[in-house]
Amino acid sequence: MKIQEKESLTYDDISIIPDYSDINSRTKCDTSTNIGHYELSVPLVSSPMDSVTGVDMCIQLARLGGIGVLHRFQSIEEQVGLCYDIEAEVREQYIAAIGVGNKGKNRFDSLMGYTNVKGVCIDVAHGDHNLVLDMIEYIKTEFEDIHVMAGNIVTKASAKRLTEAGADSLRVGIGNGSMCETRIRAGVGVPQATALNSIYNYTNSLVANESPCIIADGGCKTVGDIPKAIALGADAVMVGSLFSGTKETPGSISKMGQWPNEKLYKKYQGSASIDSKIARGEETKNVEGNSKITPYKGKVIRIVNDIQDGLKSSMSYVGAETIPHFMNKATFCRVTQAGQLEAKPHGLD
Repeated sequence: MKIQEKESLTYDDISIIPDYSDINSRTKCDTSTNIGHYELSVPLVSSPMDSVTGVDMCIQLARLGGIGVLHRFQSIEEQVGLCYDIEAEVREQYIAAIGVGNKGKNRFDSLMGYTNVKGVCIDVAHGDHNLVLDMIEYIKTEFEDIHVMAGNIVTKASAKRLTEAGADSLRVGIGNGSMCETRIRAGVGVPQATALNSIYNYTNSLVANESPCIIADGGCKTVGDIPKAIALGADAVMVGSLFSGTKETPGSISKMGQWPNEKLYKKYQGSASIDSKIARGEETKNVEGNSKITPYKGKVIRIVNDIQDGLKSSMSYVGAETIPHFMNKATFCRVTQAGQLEAKPHGLD
């Protein structure tokens, strides 16, 4: 039978069960984590989308304790120049996105030759691919200490192949991003909670120094989804939509309406959207993304603080002072459709 009998779950399908806690203040909860040699005080990674992570996002997120992945949708020369700008402010506390094949190798060689970047993200839609495995081998043959983030993947088998190839962190999630249309157009993907749980069960079975980090990518519609991702085994969460519309994202602020009802917006688009492909001068084929205008949110520090507060609160409900303790202690219950409705504010009408 081709259909797996076990149901696959999203973040909406589960809820963290509270447990005994002796934490008197959520401020005692420590949200620090490591992604290889990168030390983070908040487990957040910005998505390598051209409408999310440029120089400003990389710099500000590093200062706030997270890490940005500088997008690759620009010329090699432009990306190298932006790396200089980032390093002038936060040194090597960032990751640069690259592609695969000869173009990806040329970009990687230039980054190694002209910048001090210590980590790269092989940024492709389907990470369980021979071109990704080849790229990991190409990098690790000469630069063993460079952190390689690879993906995207959703299964234990994929995680095993990338890990054995030498990936240092695994980007988990296919078809669940807010601007992603992969499941609609290609019918491909696995609900995020199940994907994370499956891959964590694999990495957790490995010897500690051989286990790659897990980066949960996509599916977080609310701040409360981030603690769920961490509790399911993610070392950090890659954020796109929650950061969209902030001051630090690339692009200009647009005004709509007339005073005094004037509103501010910024554009948010998937890297595989028509708008993004047109902007890069590419053919509008293999479109699996969307674009929209999103309300201007101000500085990203407000979003980061909100996420960190929510994570600390969740940890205190479980009685866990650290991220590893939270992963080990947290348990989940299944939520019905009625339970999902109950979880939302319903006394505002």
